[in-house]
Amino acid sequence: MSLEQAVRLIEILLGWAFVQHSIEHFKAVRSEQIIYIPRVFLAVLLISGWQHAWISGILMLTALASLHRFQGPYNGGADRMGLLILSCLCLYHMAPTDYWREVAIGYLALQLTLSYVISGWVKIKNPAWRSGLALRDVFQFSAYPVSESLRQLAQSPRLLLIASWWVMSFELMFPLALASHTSLTIMLIITATFHLANACVFGLNRFFWTWIAAYPAIGWFQGRVVG
Repeated sequence: MSLEQAVRLIEILLGWAFVQHSIEHFKAVRSEQIIYIPRVFLAVLLISGWQHAWISGILMLTALASLHRFQGPYNGGADRMGLLILSCLCLYHMAPTDYWREVAIGYLALQLTLSYVISGWVKIKNPAWRSGLALRDVFQFSAYPVSESLRQLAQSPRLLLIASWWVMSFELMFPLALASHTSLTIMLIITATFHLANACVFGLNRFFWTWIAAYPAIGWFQGRVVG
């Protein structure tokens, strides 16, 4: 995958993520509509590829307006990742040389890798995650819209213990994705499935689309570094 192809895929996926995020605010108060209704049209233009360098910059202005409106990222980690991807796109388009364009997208790939590794490291240091109790509490007491049938999983400690170690393991081993094209494909399928499961079970759909939008960066990076 060439750098240009990776950037075009990132723009399409991020644009789609922004469309979904923004539609949620269409019936909100006017101060939110002023930000998010134009953001939908800008996201569609980003997907189309029309003047994408300028559109990325204008989208950054709407992102800053959102940060001011909500005094920080509206949706936590998903909004932070979206802002990171958008920042790297803007840096890519502003970069004066190919070297600095590669640095911008390479930085995104490294941050994506760290997002998994740090998450896994924080979990594995936590005794509640190592014992499966943290995941039990997620199903039993979570404020997320989990169905009653899924909440019954809180009564399956062995299954939750296995699931806890599965999550921690693939997060910590994510850097192995850079070893080869095959390992990258396998790891991205695993992580995408993980995000999709969280979207279906807990309604965390923002995380799925936003993290997926960064995947082309690591696809290019793996080929650039390892070949």
